[in-house]
Amino acid sequence: MHNISQYQDFFITYLKNQNIQKEPKNLYEPIEYILGLGGKRMRPVLTLMAAEIFNTSYETALPAAMAVEVFHNFSLVHDDIMDDAPLRRGKETVHEKWDLNTGILSGDAMLILAYQYFEQYESEVFRDLAKLFSKTALEVCEGQQWDVDFEKRNDVTIPDYLKMIEYKTAVLVAAAMKMGAIVAKTSKEESDLIYDFGLNLGLAFQLQDDYLDAFGDPETFGKQVGGDIIENKKTFLYLKALEFSNSDKSVQLQNLFNLKLEDNTAKIETAKAIFNESGASKATQEAIEMYTFRAFETLEKMNLDAEKKTTLRTFGENLMGRRV
Repeated sequence: MHNISQYQDFFITYLKNQNIQKEPKNLYEPIEYILGLGGKRMRPVLTLMAAEIFNTSYETALPAAMAVEVFHNFSLVHDDIMDDAPLRRGKETVHEKWDLNTGILSGDAMLILAYQYFEQYESEVFRDLAKLFSKTALEVCEGQQWDVDFEKRNDVTIPDYLKMIEYKTAVLVAAAMKMGAIVAKTSKEESDLIYDFGLNLGLAFQLQDDYLDAFGDPETFGKQVGGDIIENKKTFLYLKALEFSNSDKSVQLQNLFNLKLEDNTAKIETAKAIFNESGASKATQEAIEMYTFRAFETLEKMNLDAEKKTTLRTFGENLMGRRV
C-alpha cells in the first residue's frame, strides 16, 4: 500500500501523459484546462487505493481512475453552467473562459472520453465497469435534476435532500472505490462493502462541501463562498435552520431564499447568522461526523488486514477535517 499523496502523484503523472490535446482545439483545450485545474483528485485516488486494498497494483487501475476523474470534471463543467458559477478551484469556469456552447460540447466530449478508458480492460472487467459507470452516471444526472428542482420548492425535507446528495455526489465516490475492486477482481461481497464505505464517505464529503460553501475561506475553498445561498439551494444547513428556528426566523430565511439579487453580500451574511444562531451549523458538522463513522463501521465488516483498514480510515478522517 502507498499513502494518499503517493496515489495523487501516480495519478497526476498518468494524467499528464494523456494525449488530450487534439483538433479542433476549441473542443479539447477546455477539457485539458478543467483537468489541469488541480484539486485533491479524491475519486481517482480512491480507485487506485481500492485496487491495492484488494491486492492488485494501482497501475492496473489507472485507466479506470482516469475515467472517474474525466466524468467528475464533465459533471463540474455542466454544473457550473447550470449554476452560472464564475469560479472553479479558484480559476475561471470553462463557460466563463470560453463560452456557453463550448462548455456544453466539451462536457459532452468528456463523457464519451471517460467511457473510452474502459476499453483498455478485458471484456469481463470492461462489462462490469461500464455497467456500474452507466448506473452511476444516470444517478448523478437524477441527483442534479433534484438539486435544480429543490431551488423552486418550499417543501424539501431532510430525507429528500439526503437522497439528492447521495445521487449527485456520493454514488460517484462509492463507484470510484468499487471500480478499484472490480479491476482487482475481488468478491461481490467485498465489492459491495467498499461501495457502502464510499457511499457514506461521499455523503460526509458533500455535507462538508455544503458547510464550506457557507463558512469556508475563499482563499482555500477555491469556489465562490456563499454560492449555495445566492442560488437559493435548500442545503442541509438551510433545512436544519428551518427545523430549529422559531417561526419569525423561519419566515425570514424562507423569504431570503426566494430572492434573486445583484448584490448578495447582505443576503449571505444574514443566512450565515441564522445558520449559526439556530444550531444548524453545529448539526451539519455532527452529520458529517456521523456519516464518516458509518463508513468506519462498514470498514470493520471487511476482510482486510489492520494496515489497509488504517489507510482507509486515515483517508476518511482527512476528509472530515478538510478545509478545501
